[in-house]
Amino acid sequence: MKKQIKDALNEKMETLQRDGGWKNISLPDFDIERPKSYSHGDYTVNLGFVLAKSLGKSPADINVQIVQDLVIDGVESVDIVGGYINFHIAVDHRLDILRNVMQLEGSYGRSDLYTGQKIMVEYTDPNPFKVFHIGHLMPNVIGESIAGLLEFSGADVVRANYQGDIGRHVAMALWGMQQNIKMMPLESDSLKEKVAYLGTCYAEGSRAFEDNDVAKKRIIEINKAIYERSDDVLNDLYTRGRAWSLEKFEEIYKLLGTTFDEYFFESETWKRGKLLVEQNTPDIFQISDGAVIFDGERYDLHKRVFVNSAGLTTYEAKDLGLIFEKRARHDCDRYIMVTAIEQGPYFQVVFKAIEEVESVFVGKLENVAHGLLQLKTGKMSSRTGNVISGEDLLYEARTIAAKKTNENRDIAVDENLTDQIAVAGIKFSVLKQAVEKNSIYNHEEALSFEGDSGPYIQYTHVRTVSVLHKSASLSVDGVYVYEEDMRELLYFLDTFPEVIERATRERSPHYVANFLIELSRSYNSYYAHTKIITDDDVSQSRVALTQAVGIVLKNGLHVLGIAAPEKM
Repeated sequence: MKKQIKDALNEKMETLQRDGGWKNISLPDFDIERPKSYSHGDYTVNLGFVLAKSLGKSPADINVQIVQDLVIDGVESVDIVGGYINFHIAVDHRLDILRNVMQLEGSYGRSDLYTGQKIMVEYTDPNPFKVFHIGHLMPNVIGESIAGLLEFSGADVVRANYQGDIGRHVAMALWGMQQNIKMMPLESDSLKEKVAYLGTCYAEGSRAFEDNDVAKKRIIEINKAIYERSDDVLNDLYTRGRAWSLEKFEEIYKLLGTTFDEYFFESETWKRGKLLVEQNTPDIFQISDGAVIFDGERYDLHKRVFVNSAGLTTYEAKDLGLIFEKRARHDCDRYIMVTAIEQGPYFQVVFKAIEEVESVFVGKLENVAHGLLQLKTGKMSSRTGNVISGEDLLYEARTIAAKKTNENRDIAVDENLTDQIAVAGIKFSVLKQAVEKNSIYNHEEALSFEGDSGPYIQYTHVRTVSVLHKSASLSVDGVYVYEEDMRELLYFLDTFPEVIERATRERSPHYVANFLIELSRSYNSYYAHTKIITDDDVSQSRVALTQAVGIVLKNGLHVLGIAAPEKM
């Protein structure tokens, strides 16, 4: 319909240019938009404003000329509001929207925007030996939703996780393990105890590095030994701690519903990165005070160290090696990295260095930068041990979700459902904000069955399923009757593919999240004021509309990485 409207407007303007006194102007490019409210029409265009200066007329007078004798198939009426032209689509077309959703079901909203493209999305990226804190939930949630959007838009998506299993933080943890060797958990102890021990050791090592010169010197030595794998005792501690951390991470990924296709580790990428730096010195990298740097100032960026004066690779060189390791496994059209917004300047330099090493990467590297996930207590620090575990947050959410689902109900706890609600609460509280904004998490708001929350949308989906169960004997055969109170819901259903496309192009899942809130509100209002299952002919149309809403809610939740339960 948007194309039909645009083609008709272009044709009319060409006629006015030829015959109506518009000969001395260039015809503008323009977009057909959605109005802020469906009451203003199904589509709108601001041509009056666009042409006012060149024609020397009022926007409204220009629009009168444009719409005079304008006929568009499927458009019921056209009205002018100042510089805007609003288009109202015909009833038959609105019912076609319903038929389209019902026919496509799980494919409704899918597109071929990225068909034929292979895209790797790297996200989460926790560090073994450190706590998986709530800050790691942010890139996991956003990365999973971006991967889901790209997949829904035709891309062959590779989900990747890059984990820092080597470096100074590991040396700090190993130093702490040596100081607390008698406290080390047995292999028969719980994974929770093992990971808690690692967290304590890391925090102690981090403090010692800052406050104790002797400990600092030893930690630097341990760091070097880890790279060289030269100390059997350290190697044994390293192997144990790394395995414990990775096992715990997998537990958390499973609860979040994330499955990665590829895992990359800094212990694998540093050698390749160092070799690439050596091979491209002094042409791309330069030696400065015993270190090897990339002089980003030549490109209006800033300088960064890739190999330090001790001969150890920095994060920069590891990321250089990482991109080549990624390509070795999957030659992709695009590589997306989801990281905290504070790393934006870092990636500008690293991407430029990568492109200088091999120009094939130009235009293929993308950093999606996100804000912080905070509780009301503010920012966290794993150095001091004042860190909020992502696992703890998830389990607290599960406890609250279980309580809410069982209030006034004499039923057993459904652990799977509880997990789905808890994860939905956390994920949606992140995704309803623009990616670059900070999210302040609150259990009561996030897990509410009313308001702007994931469980509210899940509950609305369950409501549609319940209506369908009650009307199971009713045939929904596509012969529908239009009622005016269906209009808002049909409008929302029609916009869903456009919302998906915009969210995908802009890497902005909040468009989908906020759309789902509006759709849920609209359906719940409709449900409250309309008797859906009746004895007359219109019941079939109302049930079909309910089914279509359920389909779109489920599809929308799916791309956000949130489950759509059928019972709550």
